[in-house]
Amino acid sequence: MEESFPFHYSLLEYLFTLVGLLLFLLDIALDIWTVVSFYQDGAYVYMAVMIFLLLGSSVLLQVFSWLWYSDSLEKIETKVEKFAYRRLLIKPFHFLQLGVYLRYAGVIEISTTHFLQHTNSFTEGVAVYLNHDLQMLRLFETFSESAPQLTLMMSIILQRGELELITVLKILTSAAAISSSVAMYHRCMRAFLPKKRKMSWISTGVFFLWNLLLIIPRVTALALFCSVLPCYVIAHFLSLWMLLVSVAWSQKTNYMEHSGWEWLYRAAIGLIWYFCWFNVSTGGIKLKSILYYSFMALDTMMLLGFWCWKVFEYAGCWSSLNPHIVIPTLLGLYVIGILVKMIYYRWFHPNCDEKKIAEPIEEGQFRQAAACYDMTDLRQTSLHTTAAAPAQPLTGVPNRHRKMAANFYS
Repeated sequence: MEESFPFHYSLLEYLFTLVGLLLFLLDIALDIWTVVSFYQDGAYVYMAVMIFLLLGSSVLLQVFSWLWYSDSLEKIETKVEKFAYRRLLIKPFHFLQLGVYLRYAGVIEISTTHFLQHTNSFTEGVAVYLNHDLQMLRLFETFSESAPQLTLMMSIILQRGELELITVLKILTSAAAISSSVAMYHRCMRAFLPKKRKMSWISTGVFFLWNLLLIIPRVTALALFCSVLPCYVIAHFLSLWMLLVSVAWSQKTNYMEHSGWEWLYRAAIGLIWYFCWFNVSTGGIKLKSILYYSFMALDTMMLLGFWCWKVFEYAGCWSSLNPHIVIPTLLGLYVIGILVKMIYYRWFHPNCDEKKIAEPIEEGQFRQAAACYDMTDLRQTSLHTTAAAPAQPLTGVPNRHRKMAANFYS
């Protein structure tokens, strides 16, 4: 199974994986503490909503993790995952909501082996693939749990009138964590680029910044709306989410191996789109971005309009927030975020010939996602020679990684 592999897995990415695991565990501890706090305060409705978000997000992650495992159970590469497979423990692990930890263990094992024993590039490529799946799961968790939690906590703070400097800093930190999750996922896409076309840390910083500037107004508008009309936020979410899922369907996504589960992926994309932009198909990204941000801007202004109406209707109850300051500030951040995104795509986004990377490579062909980029003549000759002959699959991972790279670099 060993063959030349174009991917590079750095020590810094390995350290980020370890930090990600620690933050994942810390997040669980903080979630439990929040639930207990709601119980002690007698806020049973908030406690129920919090538990629903936690369980719903966890189930979503485990289902995706199990589906990806089930597509490649006999081609698992790491010892810890092989042990779980041979002992018939993979399915129980996911039933007990522990599947993500098994993936963390697999990434840490193969990464540690690679750095300590200086193994070949094939092992390095497996680490990249496993880390890609892990980052995708973290992305789903961010927008099915973290973003809704932030909206909930902000609405509670607004209802209680507890808006202080330390509270604002906590909110900004949570929003930055959400943007970091998006930025780190897209940074793992750099594995599909040759070294001279890698995304720099400046590029990642700009990517993080425009996501942060666009997520803050969106989450704040939702929280403001929820603080005055909490019973209507569910109707707003369901109606908009179903529309976004329909849009994902119209994009003819083909991320999952089995078409029956593609609707689950589209449902998850609808969750992401409810808060943030995420490209799921190649071609026409400029037009798609214009349509998306125009629609979301209208929706955000509608939410702010309802909040403003309730503020003026019950004047004196919301003295801590002035609509004449809040609304222009949020809309200003939104416009600045759009401008920063335009700067990113103009000067920092690495583009490629999508015709060479967008089309999935068949299972028996050479799995070379980075072949669309200019390399040395010797490297090109080697690629063409290898591509002519069928090669064994590198891992059990299907074409979803290259598909996401094609979407991102289009």
